[in-house]
Amino acid sequence: MQVKQVAELTGVSVRTLHHYDKIGLLKPESVTEAGYRIYSDDNLEKLQQILFFREIGFPLSKIKDILDNPDFNRKEALRLQRNALMEKRRRLNRMIATVEKTLDHERGDREMSKKEQFEGFDFSRNPYEQEARDRWGDKAVDQSQEKVKGFDTAVMQQEMNDLYRELASIRHLDPASNEAQQAIGKWYRMLQQFGSYTPEMFRSLGQMYVDDERFTKNIDRFGTGLASFMRDAMAVYAEKQK
Repeated sequence: MQVKQVAELTGVSVRTLHHYDKIGLLKPESVTEAGYRIYSDDNLEKLQQILFFREIGFPLSKIKDILDNPDFNRKEALRLQRNALMEKRRRLNRMIATVEKTLDHERGDREMSKKEQFEGFDFSRNPYEQEARDRWGDKAVDQSQEKVKGFDTAVMQQEMNDLYRELASIRHLDPASNEAQQAIGKWYRMLQQFGSYTPEMFRSLGQMYVDDERFTKNIDRFGTGLASFMRDAMAVYAEKQK
């Protein structure tokens, strides 16, 4: 099965499949002389595992470690994934119940306690935190979290959104242009408020904006193609800082 067929079957983009190949997470069974990637049934089973692990929050680096382990047991992994997904379903069911109670409360059909208003929410973990620790180490992430504690999160988010919009308005320009570099420089300086980003870390973060579909989806809300533009501009900026 060729890569385009796999993408159509699974809903995983061709770009993502190419990335999985590049990082050694999912290598195709073979590559034709014409350069077409060919995927086997075993490859599809492995892709299913990758998607299950992604769904329950595992970063790609951890998934690769798990799947590359000679002691990996597919049945045990499926049981773990089932349990994690069932817990996720229970949490979603609690949130749906909270929505229903809130609707009843708004209609005047029932009273609702303050505690009930927030049942089902879980802010105990940041879905990007482990990936950041994998890439840049515990010390850098801990320092960043300590800095963020002193910020007004609403103001901080508004400033970031404003800068996203500014970058989106010039995404048609050459990422290496003076205007693009001045704008991405603002982004670099803003990030320095949250942690000590080296130019190489800045470049790596930009690549993550494209490699991780969650980042891409969030950033491209401000303009289609913004994540790719920022990645390219950040790479140029990082190179100039050397």
